[in-house]
Amino acid sequence: MTWDWDVAREYLPDLLEGLLVTLEATALGSLLSFALGLVWAMALRSPRRLVRWPVAGVVEFIRNTPLLVQLFFFYYVLPTWDITFSALTTGVIALGLHYSTYTAEVYRAGIDGVPQGQWEAATALSLSRGRTWYAVILPQAVRRVVPALGNYVIAMLKDSPLLALIGVVDMLQTARAEGASSFQYIEPYTMVGVAFILIAYPASLLLRVLERRLGH
Repeated sequence: MTWDWDVAREYLPDLLEGLLVTLEATALGSLLSFALGLVWAMALRSPRRLVRWPVAGVVEFIRNTPLLVQLFFFYYVLPTWDITFSALTTGVIALGLHYSTYTAEVYRAGIDGVPQGQWEAATALSLSRGRTWYAVILPQAVRRVVPALGNYVIAMLKDSPLLALIGVVDMLQTARAEGASSFQYIEPYTMVGVAFILIAYPASLLLRVLERRLGH
């Protein structure tokens, strides 16, 4: 089989549509993982064992379960309990929930990196616990972990093709459909690979620059 530019040009509009779906799933999954990860991280630092232990168990269970298994569970098992979402929504939930257990560790490292003197200063100023978290600790912690969070966004982007297995029409799914209809597989799959490289590699370079700037 040889490269056919006519097939590539014909496939390009479908590739762009699939790319938008891939980026949408990655963006929404990232926002969900960032929000949930922060919730997990703060719950794991709770002085109450009734909060800390169950959250730790849930986080460890999710982290040690393959993303694909979680994806299939949400898509095929939840509907048997009358809990139904669209394929894209299911994919976003699975991505966000799975990666939230990793971003929780990132937040934890950032929080632990805040000097103890900041906590003591907040106490000396009679700030409430909530005010201490949101006005003093979290702004410093999040600034420290932005590059690490960005790395998980790239990882999520590279895991997004798994959503094609539940019917999400992303780049991989459109490539499979194109290959099945034209029996030309080189062009669509190669273009999908190139698209991921063109997105992920510049993003990696940007994160390195950001990490250097935030490190000063």
